Amino acid sequence: MLTFNIRGENIEVTPALREYCESKVVKLEKYFNEDINATANINLKVYNDRRTKVEVTIPMKNLTLRAEDRNDDMYVAIDQIVSKLERQIRKHKTKVNRKFRNREGIGTYFANVQLDPDKVAADAEDDLEIVRTKQFDLKPMDDEEAILQMNLLGHDFYIFTDAESNETNIVYKRKDGKYGLIETN
Repeated sequence: MLTFNIRGENIEVTPALREYCESKVVKLEKYFNEDINATANINLKVYNDRRTKVEVTIPMKNLTLRAEDRNDDMYVAIDQIVSKLERQIRKHKTKVNRKFRNREGIGTYFANVQLDPDKVAADAEDDLEIVRTKQFDLKPMDDEEAILQMNLLGHDFYIFTDAESNETNIVYKRKDGKYGLIETN
């Protein structure tokens, strides 16, 4: 069963908007087993230029579904988010489940929902094929040096060993032009 955490930034989440979000996102439950217990985090944002952005994240034990969409109409963005999440679920169900169907984890989430063969065929074209493999040594450095290295290489992310903790970390460039850091354990 999905529970909802709906937040608004620069917008009041009215009962009608809340109900619309919940009614659309709850439709995703049909793709999961009955014992699914997750919280759908929905962020609704309105920018100065009146454009809206909708983000939906559904974290589960072995799987996180996430999608975002920008549109002039909040309701259209919500509809498009649900379509994106359904595509993600179809991909996981048709590809990943082939390998992990009988294992604990991702395969146990999905219900036996019949999928539209045309949509499955379209999703199957996006094979999870590795086309290149690289190997390199992780050099100890701090976050700022890693960001400089990433920018020098012209990449969107950079993997490095943190000089203080000796852990493998990742810096990445966000869509807003700022930087993010992923720390591993």
